[in-house]
Amino acid sequence: MDNKKLTIQDIAKRAGVSPATVSRVLNNYAHVSEKKRAKVMAVIEHLDYRPSFTARTMRTQRSRLIGFLTDQVATTPYAGDIIRGAQDVLWETDHILMVISAGDNLEHAQQAVDALLEREVEGIIYAAMYHRPVRLPANIYEVPTVLANCFVEDRSLPSVVPDEVQGGYEATCELLKRGHRRIGFINVNTVTPGVPASRGRLHGYRQALAEYDVPFDETLVRYGYGAPEHGYDYTKALMTRDPAPTALFCGNDRMAMGAYDALRKLRLEIPGDVAVIGFDNQEIIASALHPKLSTMQLPHYEMGRWAAEYLTALAVNDEPDETTIQHVMHCPYIERESLG
Repeated sequence: MDNKKLTIQDIAKRAGVSPATVSRVLNNYAHVSEKKRAKVMAVIEHLDYRPSFTARTMRTQRSRLIGFLTDQVATTPYAGDIIRGAQDVLWETDHILMVISAGDNLEHAQQAVDALLEREVEGIIYAAMYHRPVRLPANIYEVPTVLANCFVEDRSLPSVVPDEVQGGYEATCELLKRGHRRIGFINVNTVTPGVPASRGRLHGYRQALAEYDVPFDETLVRYGYGAPEHGYDYTKALMTRDPAPTALFCGNDRMAMGAYDALRKLRLEIPGDVAVIGFDNQEIIASALHPKLSTMQLPHYEMGRWAAEYLTALAVNDEPDETTIQHVMHCPYIERESLG
């Protein structure tokens, strides 16, 4: 018999019990004899019976579905980590994650939320490609929602984001602890309100310099847009300074890769002549470079886990979100070989 067409009545007939007994077994009610429960379970396992999603939702008033809505994170190198972090938590609570990438389009995001609401999701995780403020459709407020790697300006939704200041501070301190005092910084983007990574990491860089009594030198700071060629061009420009930097802090691992190429072009050794630290811990780059790149890790997996855990407490346990928490997550230092 096609198990897609099986009913509780079919199971009851095969097991020689009433449909009510089958229903009690499926819902794990206590008042069923062990003999009858064993009969029903034997038939269910033999026929590979699965109760329909619609019937189970109607019975339990719970869909067990969580929406995962993204701008472009599903197409970035970090997608696997942030989705895996959320999924690992949700497997443990018997939830299914539905992933939709809406792009940076508010109308598409609204349609995506409508689709998730139609499927009666219990909550939504919204994740961004990079740490930034986001605009979200009004309908997302109809279910519990948690933001990962982003936030709304009015802080009306709980969010988890990386600690950019701490990351910039620790990266610079790792270089200072090794005796470097001329540290070039190839920052990401420009210092604008819309790019917390750029602003936060610069603040951390300056904080570390001040702590070591090293004057801030604006001529040692450059701004790239994250591509290897920016790391290459700005490294060559920085190394013309007199005196030249003895260390480089690159705002992401891709620019660090460009910095490696520029230093080799200049016949400078890493880390013997110039130490290099990156940011992101993009494994496919950091572990493939020679020497392997020391870097600060963006905690994508951990942010995915935190968002799912918080959402589960919020949506599943019906805990009130009175504080709309804005959680800032530590960026750990990953030591490899590029600092010496």
